[in-house]
Amino acid sequence: MNDGSRAIPHEAREPSYRVDMTTMYAALLRGINVGGSKKVPMAELRALLTELGHGSVRTYLNSGNAVFSSDSADPDALAAELEQAIEKHFGFRVACMVRTGAYLKAVVDACPFPADELEGKQLHATFFSAPVDPERFAGIDTKAFLPDTFRLGDRVLYLYAPDGIGRSKLAEALAKPALLKGVEATARNWNTVKALVEMTGA
Repeated sequence: MNDGSRAIPHEAREPSYRVDMTTMYAALLRGINVGGSKKVPMAELRALLTELGHGSVRTYLNSGNAVFSSDSADPDALAAELEQAIEKHFGFRVACMVRTGAYLKAVVDACPFPADELEGKQLHATFFSAPVDPERFAGIDTKAFLPDTFRLGDRVLYLYAPDGIGRSKLAEALAKPALLKGVEATARNWNTVKALVEMTGA
């Protein structure tokens, strides 16, 4: 029955929009391409991430930094998936951490040191696979390592080493296996952290 209303032509109807729910992530690989061991070419890493169905894949430097987009909301699941893919492809295990661009931006914003006044080599961030209790580091006599010092954040340790991490006795003390038991840890200098924030568009 015609009630006097006119049908709206299909082409004139309000279009339906697909909501893009993808998130930008950064993958941090631990201990690759150092001293000739655990070689992971960045081109192959990009290919692996693409094969896993991720988009906007890019890598940064040769030390195991990649950014990608995914519709998954579970960074830990993404990390486990990438670890499995790397082990299957290369034949060895590499610990991976996956963090959102928003998380990395929050790490930068929460930095307890005057990052803008420091060189990138003087400031490092060590990322942990899980939250760590400050008591884990209570046995370190921080005064003995001055001017080097550190602060803890959200699954991250900020290290200020004015002469660089290679000369830092504090960095050496913080890296002892006993202190890191039960968690994976991987460090990046501040230039890399800022670059990953920029690459993820956070």
